[in-house]
Amino acid sequence: MKFSNLGLILVIAIVFSAIDGGNTSMHVYDHEIFREVGNAFLLSGGSEGIVSSSSSRSSKPIEEGEIQDGHSFIRFENVTFWRTEEAAAQHSSMAHSTGLIQAFIFEASDRDNIGGSAYGGQKAICCTQDLAKLEGCKIGEVIRRPSAWDLKWPIVINTQFSGDSISTEMEQAEINIPKTGMYNLFFMTCDPSLKGMVMSGKTLWKNPDGYLPGRMAPLMNFYILMSVAYVLLSVAWLFQYIRFWKDILQIQNYITLVIGLGLFEMTLWYFEYSHFNRTGTRPIAITTWVVTIGAIRETVSRLLILSVSMGYGVVRPTLGGLTSKVILLGLTYFLASELLDIAENVGTIDDIIGKARLFLVLPDVFLDAFLILWIFTSLSKTLEQLQAKRSSVKLDIYRKFSNALAVTVIASVAWICYEVYFKATDPFSEQWQSAWIVTAFWDILAFALLCVICYLWGPSQSSQRYAYSEEVGDEYDDEESQSLTKGATEGDLSLVKQENYVARCDSDQQDENGDDIEEGKRE
Repeated sequence: MKFSNLGLILVIAIVFSAIDGGNTSMHVYDHEIFREVGNAFLLSGGSEGIVSSSSSRSSKPIEEGEIQDGHSFIRFENVTFWRTEEAAAQHSSMAHSTGLIQAFIFEASDRDNIGGSAYGGQKAICCTQDLAKLEGCKIGEVIRRPSAWDLKWPIVINTQFSGDSISTEMEQAEINIPKTGMYNLFFMTCDPSLKGMVMSGKTLWKNPDGYLPGRMAPLMNFYILMSVAYVLLSVAWLFQYIRFWKDILQIQNYITLVIGLGLFEMTLWYFEYSHFNRTGTRPIAITTWVVTIGAIRETVSRLLILSVSMGYGVVRPTLGGLTSKVILLGLTYFLASELLDIAENVGTIDDIIGKARLFLVLPDVFLDAFLILWIFTSLSKTLEQLQAKRSSVKLDIYRKFSNALAVTVIASVAWICYEVYFKATDPFSEQWQSAWIVTAFWDILAFALLCVICYLWGPSQSSQRYAYSEEVGDEYDDEESQSLTKGATEGDLSLVKQENYVARCDSDQQDENGDDIEEGKRE
C-alpha cells in the first residue's frame, strides 16, 4: 500500500507523541516543543479510538473525573502557548493578530483532507501562493477540506498571539464526538517566526463508559473473565493439593506459585483499568507494580517449563551445574520483559504504540527464541532417558507435554505472523476496536498451557510415580505395578486366578498319587 507524503508525516508525528506519552487520559502537556514537519510546525496532542456519543445523553456539564455514560468528547483545559522573546519582539504592543496556532481534530479516514499538493508536487500542510490559487485556501493557514461524512469536520480551533506578548491561552472548548473512529489531535502553526514555540496544558478524552481509550476498554472485561478462569483453576488445584498433600512433589509447588501469580496479575490488571476508567488517571507507581507482577509470572512460567523439560525431579533430583545458568537466564528475561512492559503500559494513553517498543521487543524475542531451543533440546534428551529406562508412565506424560509445547509454539508463530500482518495493513490504527485481541491472545495461550501442565502433573495418590528414583530396577517395577493397578482388566485377574487354581489341583493330584503308591507298598 502506497501512502502520501503527508500520511508519512502524520505517522512520524504520532510516533513522537507516543514516545513522549503522558500519565493520564487527560494528555498532559508540559512545555512540549513544536517540531518542524514539512512547511509547518506541529505538536501531536494524542490519538485515541473513541466511540460516538449516545443520542440519549444528558446535556448537563461533566465535572473532571466524573463518568457520564453516553457522552464522548475531547475537552481542552488550560492550554497555553509560549513563543520566544525574539519572536515577540518583532511585533508592536498595539498589534492584534501576531501569530496563529490551529488545533486540528480529525478522524483517521479524513487524514487526506489536510494539506494539499500544487501541480502534483510534494504535499504541503500549510497553504502557499500556488495552493491558494488551486485550493482556494488562505495563505499562512493549514489546508483543510471538509469531510464527506460531516462538513464541520475536521474541527479547527484558532488561537492568536496578541501584540508583543510572549504567551497566549487557548479558549476552553469541548468537542462532541458524533462518529466512532480513531481520532487524532494536532496543534499546528504555519508562521516561521513561531519556531521554538512550546505548549502546556491538558486535553481530556472520554468514551461513553469512561476514560479508557477505545483500544484498552475491552481489556477490562477480558481481565474479569481471566480472573474468574484463574479462580476456577485455583480452586480445582488447591482441592487436589490439600487432598494429597502428603504426596506433593517440588514441581507441583512451583505450579502452585505460577497459578497464584497469574490470578494476582489478572486481578491487578482489572483494578488498574477500572481505576483508569473511573478517574481518567493512570498513576505510574500502580502501573509499574502491575507490570512487575506480570514480568515475574512470565519469568517463573518459562523457568518452570524449562525445568520440567530438563527432567527436574523426574530423571534428575536437581539441575546440578545448570542451576546458575537457569537463574541467570531468568534474571535476564525478567529485566527484558519488565522494560518492554513498562514501555507498553506505564504512562501509555494513546492507541498508537511508540517506536521505543520496536527496540525493546528485540531482546525479549531473542530470549524467547533461545528458551524455546533450550526447552526442546532438553525435552528430547529427557525422552531418550525415559525410553532407555523403559519408564512407560513418565514417558507417556512427557510425550503429551511435548505435544502441548509443540502446539503452543506453532500457535505462537502463527499469531506473530498475523500480528505483523495486522499492523502492516493498519498503519493508522483504524481497526482499533479489534486490536485488544492481539494482547488477549497471549494471556489465553499461557493459561491454556498452564491448564495442560496442571492436568499432567496434578496432585494425586500416585504422584510419586513422577518422582526421581535412584534405583532403575525399583523404578521400573514400581511403574509397572502402577500400570498394572491402573490398566489391568478383569480378564487378566481371571487368568491369575485360573493359574493358581490349576497349581492347587496339580498339587492335590500329586498328593493323591503319592497316597496310592504308599498304600500299594503296604499291601
